[in-house]
Amino acid sequence: MTHVWEDVTLHNSSLPPLAIKNPECLGLLHQLDRSTDMWVQHYCILKDGCLYFYAGIRSTRASGGLYLQGYRVNEQTLSFKQSVIELKPPSEEFKTFYFCAENKAENQRWITALKASIKKWLPLHQAIQDFMNRPLEETRM
Repeated sequence: MTHVWEDVTLHNSSLPPLAIKNPECLGLLHQLDRSTDMWVQHYCILKDGCLYFYAGIRSTRASGGLYLQGYRVNEQTLSFKQSVIELKPPSEEFKTFYFCAENKAENQRWITALKASIKKWLPLHQAIQDFMNRPLEETRM
């Protein structure tokens, strides 16, 4: 049995980038390819906790995607790039990703959007814990 978000993500990845409705962020990002130590440019769309990668703005479908639930977003300095976006996974079994935009202001725009997108999708146990920690008067119906 698949989760509804898997269906939505599969559907979104089959769309051209500008056909995805109400993206949280979009634009060019460079991703560090750790095997070659080279930066690869992608046109990216952030939507509902998933980052979709396209070869370019005119692509007909995504070339890849990254589920962001549980990832932490940090700003790092890496090699010659002044400011790099680090996406750190919830456990060591997953890969850490590094991205950079064209300039520091664009990096900040992406960092803000990535953090907000990830925060929207709290794990159920964390949402319940947050609810249980609220004052009693806020939890009454």
